[in-house]
Amino acid sequence: MLRLSVLDQSPIRGGGTAAQALQETLLLAQAAERLGYHRYWVAEHHNSGGLAGTSPEILAGQIAARTRAMRVGSGGVMLSHYSAYKVAENFRVLEALYPGRIDLGIGRAPGSDRLTAAALAPDQSGFGYEDYPHKVADLLGYLTD
Repeated sequence: MLRLSVLDQSPIRGGGTAAQALQETLLLAQAAERLGYHRYWVAEHHNSGGLAGTSPEILAGQIAARTRAMRVGSGGVMLSHYSAYKVAENFRVLEALYPGRIDLGIGRAPGSDRLTAAALAPDQSGFGYEDYPHKVADLLGYLTD
């Protein structure tokens, strides 16, 4: 059987606010679970006038708290901005709170413009693409005991 999932970027409707978009994401996730969807992914975008989803870890936790069985995850965390250790810690906490329901998706795109990307990771020169394979390996290591 084909399993359906949702990837939600938390779009801000015309005339709406980011807060409204985030509330709509929570409502849509609950509706998706009622309709039998398998998974609900939330995205990470920064400094976008049209998208409110900047923190997939926080949104995933809120969605998991408002649903019962549907898998919830990030689609994805832009790993190049963050410490692999901190990302692993965040998702291990989510997995401890919602066992068997949390998925971690990662990406390497900047998720925004260059200035915003630099503000997210001020200690990095460029976007850290050359370090990305090492960060992925580190993340996998931190996620396994």
